[in-house]
Amino acid sequence: MKKIVVLCTLISGLCFSQQKNVKITDLPPKSEDFVFPLVAYPQNAGVENKINTFLQVDRLEHVPGGAGNPFQKVMASEKSPSHYVYFYSWKKMDAPENILSMAIEGEASGAYPEGFSAWENFDLRTGNVINAEDLFLPTAVKTVEGMIKKKVQKEISDFLVKLKAEKNPSGDIQDQIALYEGCNTDYHISSIGYYFGKDRITFVAERCSNHAMRALDELDSHFIGFSYKELAPYWTPYAKNLLSGSRHIDQTGISNKLYHGNIDGKYPVTVLMGEVYADGSLSAKYWYDKNKKLIEWHGKLKGNHISLTESDYYSEEARQWMLKGFVEAGLKGNTITGTWQDYKTKKYLKLELEEL
Repeated sequence: MKKIVVLCTLISGLCFSQQKNVKITDLPPKSEDFVFPLVAYPQNAGVENKINTFLQVDRLEHVPGGAGNPFQKVMASEKSPSHYVYFYSWKKMDAPENILSMAIEGEASGAYPEGFSAWENFDLRTGNVINAEDLFLPTAVKTVEGMIKKKVQKEISDFLVKLKAEKNPSGDIQDQIALYEGCNTDYHISSIGYYFGKDRITFVAERCSNHAMRALDELDSHFIGFSYKELAPYWTPYAKNLLSGSRHIDQTGISNKLYHGNIDGKYPVTVLMGEVYADGSLSAKYWYDKNKKLIEWHGKLKGNHISLTESDYYSEEARQWMLKGFVEAGLKGNTITGTWQDYKTKKYLKLELEEL
């Protein structure tokens, strides 16, 4: 029995040491406007591929291995010079053994350009994205949200005391006071940024200002930290095993997961599910393994049933998206099975997917 315990300990130690062998370099072609992370994990090629696939499909709209520059879809073009997403830097955080946590900095432009910070968190045992809703017991989510709100409100309140102490407040200070007094601090776990540290998790709550008022917002985003011990009563079994270094993997939801399978039994496809929102809204991106061109699905998850619509193209004449097909499928464990129906021919093709 002693030998078995020693062997298990050695295997566990080896697994943990392998976790430290995760390396991050820059995705080529690196440039002034595109410094994007490329993860290398030689000890587990499957995990490495899943992480890189998620990052590139989600952030760059590019499938690894596909033709062309991976930044082509998000860079400015002659056709739309004012619409772009640039990535300026990344940083690997000092997270627990089972976790890869990264910060990505960049700039995005729609109606106006604005810098952004994004946090990416991955389970190194599976390569899956770590979703905040999988970390906390359903009965504890409101409590954790309240804890975040309380700390943000204290930060704002303390700053308001300082502003109101000014004897002859300028117009800018009066505007700041109005800004912080009207700040919305109703945060939701599913939509808040966060990253893992060695002994704590930090939530990044949105700033109080919009783009026009940002210059007045001295507090900017709110970094709210909690020790893992402090949140211990609220963790799910999945979170406890994740943070403790355990190799036991609990079942989690479909948000941000990769699936592989086929349509009609002969066309291999890969699917990246998006975030499932509170109302059940769900989007997904999929591609045929042969051509690696992204196609989008939009719809809902109700219970274990998925209903999605695939659009073909946008008709300027009709001023609407023209339909291509429909997906009706059931989720059972780590599999999704159902049908893909052609909108024009009404023909049904079998859809079979399994979580990667």
